[in-house]
Amino acid sequence: MPTGVAMRDARAQLFDAAERVLLRDGAHGLTSRAVTTEAGCAKGVLHRHFADFDAFLADLVRERIARIHARHAALRAAAGTGGITANLTGALTELFGPVAVAIVGLVIFRDELRARLRETTPRGVPLLAEAAAMIASYLAEERAFGRIAADADVDTLALTLIGATHLLYAGQDGTSRDATAMEPAVEKVVGTVMADVVQRRLL
Repeated sequence: MPTGVAMRDARAQLFDAAERVLLRDGAHGLTSRAVTTEAGCAKGVLHRHFADFDAFLADLVRERIARIHARHAALRAAAGTGGITANLTGALTELFGPVAVAIVGLVIFRDELRARLRETTPRGVPLLAEAAAMIASYLAEERAFGRIAADADVDTLALTLIGATHLLYAGQDGTSRDATAMEPAVEKVVGTVMADVVQRRLL
């Protein structure tokens, strides 16, 4: 394999390659060699950009977390508009794409990776914890608008929604999961979890 070929945006290419390997071969198959082979580069390329493989994986997870933070503002902006169930269903189906679900499995699988991520996610499962915080923030906005009960426990609701939706997606084949096909199941979960606080608001 050639070693002198420059890679444009090597980090992004390596991340994309890692995601493909993870979806195809699972956490057991995700090695530095598998990633660089998938990316079509020498193994040394990865180690020029990252201290070690777990540092690479930690940045891969943090890049996914950054996407959640980017989605956060848009979801909060949707508060007070549209249907709450529709807003939550859209956010949850977007959150739990095949790669995100596979990365959660990777975090659980690798102890050293989880330890690295404790620097930025001290509690909970990285990715899931940030997703729950995003949903809780949105629900707090809806509570402020009076669209859910004033005493709604938004943190517990968010954890319930994230946990239930993750279980739905984790049981699917990650390579063939269709987000559109999953929407009815996610919508049912959201409707069930949110029913009480919406109905009490209407009393």
